[in-house]
Formats: sequence, structure tokens, C-alpha cells
Amino acid sequence: MHELSLIQALIETVKHSAAENDIAKVNTVRIVVGESYGALPEALDFAFQVLTKDTICEGAVLEIDKTPLVLKCGECGSEYQPDEINWKCPDCGAGGASTVSGRELYVDYYEGD
Repeated sequence: MHELSLIQALIETVKHSAAENDIAKVNTVRIVVGESYGALPEALDFAFQVLTKDTICEGAVLEIDKTPLVLKCGECGSEYQPDEINWKCPDCGAGGASTVSGRELYVDYYEGD
């Protein structure tokens, strides 16, 4: 379950930033997770609840913004969301696409006192 290590790293980032900004209690953490990152939102939430015990993030709400996978065709420049089976460009049929979004994982913001 790699979600545990992902959330641990995100919590450390928030704790470090909160300490630098004299924040004693974190109330909300919002993360952005790309659809193709491979992290399950339920597992991320569970890991967050477990790993924040006895930290300044304990009791905080984890908000998860899941971004869709968007590709850009290398031939015609069209941006599209592929289906599960066919990742070819729906406009020109080419297969050499690059990822525009959907593979990210980061802390968007956090709120605290």
C-alpha cells in the first residue's frame, strides 16, 4: 500500500511548512491527485487518518481533488481524455501522445491556526 508512504511525505511537507509559518494546528489539507497516479482516494484518506495521530494535523480534514488524465496528441496537438482501452487520438488516430495532466500528486494548500 504505497498510499502510506505518499501521505507520510505529504504530512511531513505540511508539518515543515506549518512550523515555518507559526501554525500550531492544521485544520484542512487539500491535495491534488492525478487519475493515473495509481493512488486510491479511500486509501489516501485512511492513511491520513492513521498517520496524523499525535501530530499538528490530527483531526484535520483531508480534501482530495482528483484530476482527470488528459493527453496531447503529438501529431495534431489535440488534447483529449483517453478511454480505458484506446489511447489513440480521437481526431487523427495517432498514438504518440504526451501527458498534460492526471499524473500529479501534491499539496494544493492547507489551513490552520
